[in-house]
Amino acid sequence: MEHLTVNQALSLLSIGKTAPPQLLFRQHARTLWYDRPKYVFMEFCVEDSTDVHVLLEDHRIVFSCKNADGVELYNEIEFYAKVNSKDSQDKRSGRSITCFVRKWKEKVAWPRLTKEDIKPVWLSVDFDNWRDWEGDEEVELAQVEHYAELLKKVSTKRPPPAMDDLDDDSDSGDATKIYQEPTKCP
Repeated sequence: MEHLTVNQALSLLSIGKTAPPQLLFRQHARTLWYDRPKYVFMEFCVEDSTDVHVLLEDHRIVFSCKNADGVELYNEIEFYAKVNSKDSQDKRSGRSITCFVRKWKEKVAWPRLTKEDIKPVWLSVDFDNWRDWEGDEEVELAQVEHYAELLKKVSTKRPPPAMDDLDDDSDSGDATKIYQEPTKCP
């Protein structure tokens, strides 16, 4: 079965032709995404998927599959920026298909996944995995400096603590004074 993009369907309609309804009214897979310095991660949430196809190009991804009920799902995403399709991969599990898409320009944050500044209803940010990593290097450097400062304080030579306030009960021979039976919980 052939799939049409929205632009292709609109261009058919503009010249007076119509596409079969199954091509115009297909369902989209719920898609979650998050950004990292080297990769953009996408998760197409489809349980028990079959007939999975992932076409990854430098500027877009095309995903299609059938769910457990046999319903065909189709997503096409034009990326915000160029990606390295040759150094990207996808992984299928029983609950979803995850794509690890390598960015062409590393350490450049993507404010959105799509080229257009329009968010489709089926596309959401994966807030469980989202991290604002842009300032991580500065935060990490500050943490290292703080740790080094703590180590410096600990390693500073000071006189040992006085131990003259400790009692010497070694002559009493009564070990029961030192050891007490633990109390039992009810």
